[in-house]
This record gives sequence, structure tokens and C-alpha cells, in this order.
Amino acid sequence: MPNPLQLIGGSAHTQLVREHIETASRSDAKVLITGESGVGKEVVAQLIHHGSRRREGGLVTINCAGVPDSLLASQLFGHVRGSFTDAYRDHQGWLEQAHRGTIFMDEVGEMSLRMQSVLLRFLESGELSRVGSDRAPSQVDVRIVAATNRDPLIAVREGRLREDLLFRLNVLHIVVPPLRDRREDIPVLVAWFARLYSQRYGAPVLEVAPEAMERLMAYEWPGNVRQLKNVVERFVVTGATAMVTVADLPEEIAPMAAPAPVLKAARSRVDELCNHLVEQSGSFWSVVYEPFMARDVTRDEARGVIMKAWEDSEGNFSKLCSFFHIVDGDTKRFLDFVRKYGVVSPRTFPRVVKTAQGGLSGR
Repeated sequence: MPNPLQLIGGSAHTQLVREHIETASRSDAKVLITGESGVGKEVVAQLIHHGSRRREGGLVTINCAGVPDSLLASQLFGHVRGSFTDAYRDHQGWLEQAHRGTIFMDEVGEMSLRMQSVLLRFLESGELSRVGSDRAPSQVDVRIVAATNRDPLIAVREGRLREDLLFRLNVLHIVVPPLRDRREDIPVLVAWFARLYSQRYGAPVLEVAPEAMERLMAYEWPGNVRQLKNVVERFVVTGATAMVTVADLPEEIAPMAAPAPVLKAARSRVDELCNHLVEQSGSFWSVVYEPFMARDVTRDEARGVIMKAWEDSEGNFSKLCSFFHIVDGDTKRFLDFVRKYGVVSPRTFPRVVKTAQGGLSGR
């Protein structure tokens, strides 16, 4: 069975990440990994650990967004018996468990500001005290690798992330690009996952017809590698055919052609929404976004409104925002929406995307 702990792909983007992993593995410096959900940030953290001198030590992985704030301090630092209700015995925290190893803190930006302050104190001193303990703090030797799917600078500006904590974590910064920015990796990933799941389920190795592969490479993959992995597993599990054709692709990747009356009705609905924006001075958020989230507006209808407005705006994003009553501060929110839900490709607005996606370097 293929080794699951690999960074698959030969694109320039993937090779650059691979080089950054090798650099990070040669030191004990803190690492901040950023990238959208599903791009493989945890795999990058695992590769850093297993390539480092700490490989014989433990790798403790925690999801900071998945632990209530009331429990996070106890889980990180441990606690002593009787320190709070239900503390019936001493408990060794994750940081102690990772002594001489690595702790991977995923979604670190989702921690409360209070917990960020507690973590910052530990990063500054390296001293650890269990919750409820009156003993002198102890020292632990642990490497911190953190990750977030948020833009750290935006999170700082919005008050979600402490700037001093960002400075502490951001010694080495690895950006894992979304799958749509490294489409040449898709055939390699498909083949690798197909082999992995074929061996796991005892099924024949899948092949993908050229036209189906073209559709896979053209799709935006809002869920990134995780979504692609699930799609390939679905192909193997269903086992309908050893040759994946366009007809086998999920509808979001290869939508079925709608009958003419349906298309006509959809166009009428798009015109109705656009008229609502103009005649009642509605905003994109009230006329399109909120009904879409309530499932009263379909993806095709939302796409139709945006593309009609884009055409009427003559490819000028400022005019589009004016038509939709989108203020400057909501530009990234709009781009995140169209990308996350696959409404239109953010590449439709290339200059704006380049500005909104500026990383820590400010590019």
C-alpha cells in the first residue's frame, strides 16, 4: 500500500513547499503553516516532524477549534487532582506528552484571546504549570508547529489573533497553495489515491477517461485535496466501472444539462433578482447571499446574477461592487463566498484576487 505520508505532486508550487519542509526539518524553529481547509497542512506538519531530529519523540496533534475554551488550558498544560469538578486524578497535558517531540496546533487562530495570552506566556518562558498546581513551573522541550486557514494579517486586523502571538509563531512560514493553483498535480493525485483505495478495498485500479480528467482539472475544488481524495474514494467504493467517464463525475464537477424550460426559468429568476437589486436598491448580501444560504436561491441562479452583473460592469470590479452595494471591507468576504460554494471562479476577477490573497509578505 502506498505510504500515506507524502506530499504528492510535481508542480512548481508543490516543489517549493517540499523545499520549505526540508528547511524546517533541519531546525527546531517554530513554524506557521497557512492555507485553505483541505490543502494538506497537517501532512506538512507531519513531514516536518518525521524529517527532524525529533522524529523519535512524540507528535501530538490538536485542533484548537475543536476543544472548548473551558477545557483547552487543562488539555494543553494538564491539571492536578481536585483542581476543578471532575478532576479526579492528575492529568498530563499535551505539551508534556510532546516533551522532546513536536506539538501541531491546528486552527490556532480559533483560540480565544484569553487562551492565546496563556499560550504566549508559555512560548516566551518555556515554563509549564498544571492547572491547580502550586509547584514551581517545569520546563518542557517541545517544538511548536501551528496552522491556520485564515489570513493571519487579516485576523490580526480583525482582532481575532494577537499580533505578538503571530510574531512568536511566525519564525518559518509555509504557505500551502490551494489545489486550483496547482492543477497539474491533479492527475498525479488522482492516480495515487486510486491506487491507495484500490488496495484498501481490494478493487481494480481505476483509470480516468481523458475528457473526465479534463473536467477534474477544470473544477475549482473548494475543498482542495481533501475533496479530491473523497471523490476518488467514492469512485472506488461504488465500483460501477474501472474507467471513470464524465457520466460518473459528481454533478458539481460535471453538471447535467438542464432541459430548455428549466434554463428559461432560471434566466427569468436571474432577471428578477437583478431587477430587485436595481429597483429596490438591495445589496448582494440581502438579495443573493442570504436567500442562497437559506436555499431559496440556487447556485446556478447566484452564478447567473454575478455573471450578468459582471458583463454589465464591463469587467470592472469596482462597478460590480457598486451594483451589489459591496463596500471595500466586504470584498474578501464576497470572493470567499464565490470560491467556497463554487458559484464562480475567483479567477474571474484576477487583479482583485491577487490583492486579496496577499500573504504575510504583503504581496
